[in-house]
Amino acid sequence: MKAREWGVLLVLSGAIFLEGIDIAMLNIALPSIRDDLGLSTGSLQWVVSAYVLGYGGFMLLGGRAADILGRRRVFLAALLVFLLFSGLGGLAENGAVLVAARFVTGLAAAFMTPAGLSIITTGFEEGPKRDRALMIYGAIGAGGFTLGMVIGGLLTALDWRWVFFMPVGLSLVLLLAAMLLIPKQAPPERDGQRFDVLGGLTVTAAVVVLVLGVERATHVGLGWTAGTIALSAVLIAAFVAVERRHAAPLVRLGIFKSGSLLRANVIGMLFMAGFFGFQFLAVLYLQELRGWTTIEASLAMLVMGIDVALAPTLTPKLVRRFGNAPVLLAGLASAAVAFALFLTAGHDSTYWELLPSLVFVGLAFTLAYGPMTIIATNGIAEDEQGLAGGLLYTSFQFGAALGLAGVAAVNVAATASNAPGALLDGYRAALLVPLAAAVVAVAVGVFNLGRTRESAPEPEPVAV
Repeated sequence: MKAREWGVLLVLSGAIFLEGIDIAMLNIALPSIRDDLGLSTGSLQWVVSAYVLGYGGFMLLGGRAADILGRRRVFLAALLVFLLFSGLGGLAENGAVLVAARFVTGLAAAFMTPAGLSIITTGFEEGPKRDRALMIYGAIGAGGFTLGMVIGGLLTALDWRWVFFMPVGLSLVLLLAAMLLIPKQAPPERDGQRFDVLGGLTVTAAVVVLVLGVERATHVGLGWTAGTIALSAVLIAAFVAVERRHAAPLVRLGIFKSGSLLRANVIGMLFMAGFFGFQFLAVLYLQELRGWTTIEASLAMLVMGIDVALAPTLTPKLVRRFGNAPVLLAGLASAAVAFALFLTAGHDSTYWELLPSLVFVGLAFTLAYGPMTIIATNGIAEDEQGLAGGLLYTSFQFGAALGLAGVAAVNVAATASNAPGALLDGYRAALLVPLAAAVVAVAVGVFNLGRTRESAPEPEPVAV
């Protein structure tokens, strides 16, 4: 890659790292936020839910907006909004302002993330060069998820507001670099066709309602959850009807004929469901059951960040030799092994006994994240790369919401008796949710392996 291409890649990788640490840091800062602002548990939940609704609900619209309005323009505008409202979150003096700031921050991320991914998939020609770029992009993005808790724990020890202020500084640096490095692009030709406003409204409403139903499932009655899911199904049906009739649909339904795209999205949903569910339970286990401090728990999970070093160095070599699908399958299997090993954690387990599970989580991200992104975007037309990225990250976010809701529901049910040992039993029962998600992901990965007739890419030529 040329120097400018490296610069563009590092800026876009920094943006996906920013999105990852923003989510992870907030999760570990929540107890401090609740104590300082005097929030109830229900209000605190909305700090998380508001971001999830903005991010997951508007991702498809954000991805398609990048294709239609121009990827650089959408990326820069979204990054600026992300910067401003992250700062507002750090200045919040009450729950209402914080919840509003988190919603808009999530909405900005919904436009920024697929725009950044599509700049890579359209700016680097398909093949070894793009695969290498996506491996680096995926490695840095995955590092945001795994290192975010460590960074968040250290910042929270100073003041939880730094969890919001630190992304402001990083966003500003990325914004200035992006303005200088990302080439300007003319807006795509629309040939006089109208923007699919009704399609955008129906799909956004459908995803928002669906994510809301899953996210709130553990806090409301079964009837409310069933009602929201039914309403989402009606909105999805309306969206499909609109898209079939529109001359320039927001989402061309034919894109779902790509089997590799569908399988990558299903795997992405299951993978993130398992990871976020596991992360939630591991933090509870270390802090509530074992009594570790926030910093101690954060540093314990530092080893999961090995993907930052291994993904851009080891994974490309494995992909060149074996292909994307086998490497992805190995990553999914690593996640299943990690969750199964953590089931043995007890009241007196040493850190060295927990370490293998955490290492396997890092290996799972090392091997899975990059190949999954490549499989989801390869073979997709250039003018739909933003849409493909939006679909993948919507799957990620929905999977995260599903995994958190699932482990929370099982954990609450298993600890309801308050019997001796119920706390540990609750963690173990809830851990079966991410384990099941990982096992199903492995099954889909095996199916993907059988269906994907890909030859291993040729080794990338070495520049002399």
